[in-house]
Amino acid sequence: MKKVILVLAVFVIQLGFSQKVTSLKVEKSENKEVAAELDKDKISLYNGSFFKFIAALKVSDKKTMESLLSPKAKEVVTDVVYKKLSEDIDFSKSLEVFKSGYKSTMDGKTYPMIQYRYSGDISSDPENIVTAVFENDGKILGIKPKRKQAVNNTVPKKDVKKKE
Repeated sequence: MKKVILVLAVFVIQLGFSQKVTSLKVEKSENKEVAAELDKDKISLYNGSFFKFIAALKVSDKKTMESLLSPKAKEVVTDVVYKKLSEDIDFSKSLEVFKSGYKSTMDGKTYPMIQYRYSGDISSDPENIVTAVFENDGKILGIKPKRKQAVNNTVPKKDVKKKE
C-alpha cells in the first residue's frame, strides 16, 4: 500500500510542476531568396573597395584601410592583423575575381562575398584564394587569404635504442 501511495505521489508531483502552453505564436522567417552569384554592378562596387584596400595595405596606409572597413571590422582589426594580412597576400601578382556569392555568418545574416585568385593560376581549384566579405554598402567586413599547404605524410622516426 505504501508503494502505491509513493508512486501516485510521484505522478501527482510531476503533474503539479508541469507547465501548460497558454499561447503559442508562430513567427515568419524573413529569409529572402538570394541569387547564387552577385550581379556585375555589385561586383564592380566591391572590387573598387577591395583593390583600394589592397593598395593601401601594400603601402601601409592605415587611415585609408580603416576608411574602407565596416564598423564591425574596425572593432577587431589591430596592427597585428594588418601585418599578418600583408604577409599572406602576394602583392607581386595581380588578383582577379574567381567566384562571387553570399556567405552566411554565425548570427544568421548573409553578406556578399567575392573570392579572388592570382591571375597566373587558371586551374578550376586554385592553390591560393583571397576571400573578401562585404557589407551591402561596399564596406569590407573581412578578408581571408587561403593557401593550400602540402601535407607531409612522413612519420618522424623514433629513437630506437639497440640492445647490446
